[in-house]
Amino acid sequence: QVQLVESGGRLVPAGNSLTLSCAASGRTFSGYAMGWFRQAPGKDRELVGFINGGGFTTHTDSVKGRFTISRDNAKNTLYLQMNSLKLEDTAVYFCAGSRLYSAYDKDDMYYWGKGTLVTVSS
Repeated sequence: QVQLVESGGRLVPAGNSLTLSCAASGRTFSGYAMGWFRQAPGKDRELVGFINGGGFTTHTDSVKGRFTISRDNAKNTLYLQMNSLKLEDTAVYFCAGSRLYSAYDKDDMYYWGKGTLVTVSS
């Protein structure tokens, strides 16, 4: 049974950096696309970034240049490095896993974590 558990969310001042982690268990991590998503209060869940089985990444426009998605297959762990945090980055951040090598849409995600809260203060 595949499980994804996010960690690292906390209250941080605007402009600071924060790294989120997602620990995967129950299935080998290598070779499958993973993603980070977020959901702010009153908004739909949106893509933050995808990383495919070979490590190639895509990031949504609102976080390009500030956030970086990465993976450590040996540790079965997904990371999201967030820099220059803005107030509008406040959201619950979700880790997700695909059954595919590459992902292009939220519907390509099959496994989901329960989320970790990031609150950016002014």
